[in-house]
Amino acid sequence: MSEIIKTEAVVLSKMNYGDSSCISKLFTSDHGIVSIIVKGARSSKSKYGAVVDPINHLQVIYYKKETRDLQLLSGAEIISHFPAIKEDLTKLKYAYAAVELVKNLLAENESNHKIFRGLVRILERINSADEKPAVSFGRFFLFFLKEIGYELQFDKCIVCGERNFTGNNPIYSFEKGLICGKCRSQVVEFYEINMELITYLNCLKTNVKPGFYNDAIISKANKLMEQHLKFQVPDFKGLQSFQILN
Repeated sequence: MSEIIKTEAVVLSKMNYGDSSCISKLFTSDHGIVSIIVKGARSSKSKYGAVVDPINHLQVIYYKKETRDLQLLSGAEIISHFPAIKEDLTKLKYAYAAVELVKNLLAENESNHKIFRGLVRILERINSADEKPAVSFGRFFLFFLKEIGYELQFDKCIVCGERNFTGNNPIYSFEKGLICGKCRSQVVEFYEINMELITYLNCLKTNVKPGFYNDAIISKANKLMEQHLKFQVPDFKGLQSFQILN
C-alpha cells in the first residue's frame, strides 16, 4: 500500500527514462534523498517536466511504497527556481557543486533537516548578489563537512596547542589537522596554508562578512576543503561541477 507524502524538496538531478518519462533525485526536507519517476515528463503537455529540474526548490507530493526504489510523483509546485543562478555560469557552477555534495555524500532515505535548510539557504544566497558565489559555496562546504563528521580543525596546533600562527608558517595535515611551524617537521604530507587563509576560514565558520579577499584565497580555501574530503572519503573523487564548468 502506498503512502502519500507532501514535503519540500530540492532537485539534485534529472535523467530521461523510457520514451517520455524522467527520473529525478530529490533531497526532501522530511525523508532525505528520494528517487522519483515523473511519468510523461518529456511530453509538451506535462505539467511537471520543467518543474522538476536541477536546483529547483519545490513543494512535492509523491506516492511512497517501501518495496520499490522509485517513487511516483503526484504533484509539484515551484517555491523558487533561482533565476539569477540559471542566468550566470559562475553562480550555476557553485550551485551545482553544493547540490553535488549532497547527492554524493548523503545516504538515501535518511532525513537531515539541518543540511536541507542549509542547502536552501545557500542557494538563496548564491542567487542574490550579496557576495561572491564562491564565498557562499565555501560557507556551505565548511558547514557540510562539520555536519557529516569531517570538520576542518584550524583553531589551534593539533600537536602543541599553539593558537598564534603569525609568522610561524603553519601547515594543514589532512590526517591530523592544523600544525604550527614549530611542529611541521612531524608530518611529511601537508597542504600549504597561511594566516590570510586561516582568517578567511574563520570568517566563513562564524558567518562573518569576510570583507575583501582575493579570488586566489577564496579558491584555495575551497580547494583545501575538497582535498580534505577526498582524503577522508576515498570514494569521493572531487567536485565534477568544478571540472565541467571551469
